[in-house]
Amino acid sequence: MQSQDVAPRPTHASADGFVVDVEQAEAALVEHYPRLVRLAYLVLPPGLGRNRRVLTAHALTQRALPRGRKSTPVIPAQSTGREGDPGYAFVRLRVVRAALDAGLPLTPRAWPRRAQLPQSLPQVWGLRLFPRSGGAEELALDQALSALSGPARAAYVLRGLEKLPDGDVREVLAAAGVADPDSALGEADTLTAQYPLLDSPEFDPCSLQARPTDLMRRRQHTKAALVAGAALVVCGALLGLPGEGWGPDGAAAPPYAQNPAAQAALDPSRLVKVPPAAWQSASRTDFSVWPARGELIGDRALLRRALAVWARPGESVRVSVTPGTPSGGPAGPPQLLYAGTVDNARVVILYDGLRIARYAEPKDGTAGAALDFARVDGATGAGASALVLGRSDGNVRYLTAPWVRRTAERDLLKPGSGAMALTLTDGVTSPLASPAAQQSSCTSWNVLQVTDDSGTALLSDLGELVPARLTTGRPGSAADASGARALRTWAPYACSLSAVRAQGVRTVNAWEFARQPLPDAGGSAAWVCTRTETWRGGGTRVLAQFHTPGGAYGAVAAQAENVPACGPRDPHVLAGVLWKSQTGSWYLLAAGSRDTASVRATGGVSASAEGKLLAARTEQGAQAELAGTLENGREISGLH
Repeated sequence: MQSQDVAPRPTHASADGFVVDVEQAEAALVEHYPRLVRLAYLVLPPGLGRNRRVLTAHALTQRALPRGRKSTPVIPAQSTGREGDPGYAFVRLRVVRAALDAGLPLTPRAWPRRAQLPQSLPQVWGLRLFPRSGGAEELALDQALSALSGPARAAYVLRGLEKLPDGDVREVLAAAGVADPDSALGEADTLTAQYPLLDSPEFDPCSLQARPTDLMRRRQHTKAALVAGAALVVCGALLGLPGEGWGPDGAAAPPYAQNPAAQAALDPSRLVKVPPAAWQSASRTDFSVWPARGELIGDRALLRRALAVWARPGESVRVSVTPGTPSGGPAGPPQLLYAGTVDNARVVILYDGLRIARYAEPKDGTAGAALDFARVDGATGAGASALVLGRSDGNVRYLTAPWVRRTAERDLLKPGSGAMALTLTDGVTSPLASPAAQQSSCTSWNVLQVTDDSGTALLSDLGELVPARLTTGRPGSAADASGARALRTWAPYACSLSAVRAQGVRTVNAWEFARQPLPDAGGSAAWVCTRTETWRGGGTRVLAQFHTPGGAYGAVAAQAENVPACGPRDPHVLAGVLWKSQTGSWYLLAAGSRDTASVRATGGVSASAEGKLLAARTEQGAQAELAGTLENGREISGLH
């Protein structure tokens, strides 16, 4: 098996002596941003307060990129993920150094470091942001970490979160400017090793709750008081005061307007309930033909609370919205899809023709109610075959379409293993492991396999209400990822789905656009383009990935956002990578889609080839630009 060594591109030096190009560092930061922000949050002193810690962690991570940017794209070196990636090691070092600097006290005689100054971005006005609360163990760990010095806290986090041995921790601390790394490691030893807790939502500054701040102070401003008073007089004179108060609406805010359409949308008796057999005679298979299911579909009080919170979520309601999804109330009575008990919550799922809304409240009250929105316009067939009903203890339950006959759980990383059947009870699946809960290494990626009369499809939980549909094939003729060949295609690239969590993803297609013989008898490598489509249309993401024989994962060779490449409008792609053979020689490898007539490289590597493949001998750290010509004479550039 050939070496998996990588060739960083020269621009900036990392802690281990490698030279890292700014684009390689940017790719590592984008791919591992949640991990790096969590690292910064944990190293920052807890005395800053949770809100300031969250904003500072994001600011320090976003400033971790080196200054300066090349004006032309370069060919990245082959990467094998976070472990062993010089780009990630470089960005991680800058994050640790900045977090340690931010924790230093200001002294009157010393010029403050940049990290010690108030962060200019990001800024949030009128809200306090903080991670979701954990349990007693997380609170105790946070208090224990606050008693450590900054270097000791960094040593503990690098050990536990990054899984670094003490030797590597010592090197990172020294490179970050810690004067005595051994003392920091010794101080970290005084704290009990509770490393799994570092992956808790308590320490996740990317999954946040919001609360208002300084309300009393803002209300004291004269202008605001006059405007509010005038609005109250006008609204009271025109609309009158509501008569039913807070009781039946649970956690909803007070209603500010009453009109027939708004009142109809809040009336549980007006909810649309589709007959159980309607889908069998319908001309389409979408959410509009889903029947109402669940043991609480007759609970008018629960349905009224769900409708009222949808129209007017109160300050205590946790609201999440996928990108591009409107969050306002329904225009008229929505359709009821589900009302029942899921684990320890009462759940109501509604559909208004454009969006899915999921309301959840604890079984013992309405405190802590949550409201989630997802856009589903145009969903049909496999794209409308399942919804996330609830998540608990790292597992997920789905509500499936009435036409789904069988469901199963399948590990996408193990294409040769079989699928484990899931039980279906009134359309609700038994729980299966959710990849959306993974925070550390990617050792499995479990997906939902649904089977109906038209075939089998794979759906992946990406942390949203609607799972993403996985497909394979050339753009324009892609099909559901079913069958042995499709499973083998997806296996090396499943973990790359973590980069598009919570992005409003509709489908992800994996297209093997080329296979390339490797020099020095290295076997044959696969080039695969994964394209992520969203419900809102924009925000598409394209990754060109390179997989060598025997490798567990594919390596990202190039990436781009909001481009037509690898899609139905432009089913073409060209990408390249620097690769080290088993004999120690370095090569520039490049590949285009099947209708590529020629490929050429310029810059640090000067080479050309007829056809869609290029292999040229080069040196470690070489930089090059790619261009190609299609069979119809059109010029294309390398994906970047």
